[in-house]
Order: sequence, then structure tokens, then C-alpha cells
Amino acid sequence: QVQLAESGGGLVQAGGSLRLSCVASGRTFSSRNIVWFRQAPGKDHDFVAAISTGGSRTYYPDSDKGRLFISRDNTKNAAYLQINNLIPEDTAVYYCAAYSGPWGTDRTDWRNMDYWGQGTQVTVSS
Repeated sequence: QVQLAESGGGLVQAGGSLRLSCVASGRTFSSRNIVWFRQAPGKDHDFVAAISTGGSRTYYPDSDKGRLFISRDNTKNAAYLQINNLIPEDTAVYYCAAYSGPWGTDRTDWRNMDYWGQGTQVTVSS
């Protein structure tokens, strides 16, 4: 069992940066791939970034490469999402999620996740 808790969201001006954190409880964090999703009002979960269990592999959507940086520290049971050059379209609730399947699992599909955090709101003003 893994419990995830996000933090670090807030109100930011366009062009700014945020670093979101995801802290996990439980002893199996290091065996879970971590994925960040976001959900804007009235929309489905959008894939943001993913990182493998050991942190050696990462995956981003082509559209956001260069603005996003996902990392993790298994010694702290934590994962992070750095978002640079924020734009108003980044406004959403950001969730971290975890899954135990192989890295090759479709990590962009929220339905493949095993555990979810409660989310943290990010609002970008223009």
C-alpha cells in the first residue's frame, strides 16, 4: 500500500516556475513508477511526466519537453515535478500517481495507475 501526498501548488504569474512535491508513505515507494497527471475543470486527466522506479528513465509529452523536469529521491520517498515558463494553460489540479507494472505499461493512461494523491492546485495568471 502506498499513500501519496502532493504539495507545492499555488498561484503563479505566467513565466514563473513551480516545483511540486509528492511524498509517499509505505515501504514500497522505490518499486513504483511515478507519474504526474493534471486535470483542468471539466476535462480529463492529462499526462504530464513519468519516472521509472530507480529514476533512470523519464518520459514527457513532446509538446512540453524542455519545460518539465521530473525527478525522485527514493531515500526520501519523494518525487518532484519542476515546471518552468508556466503558461495559463497549465492551470489545473496536479496529481501524482504510482503504478507497479513494467515501465512499458502505457504510463500516459490514468486508468493504469494503482495509487493517487489528493492533488495540488496550480493556477497561472496571465
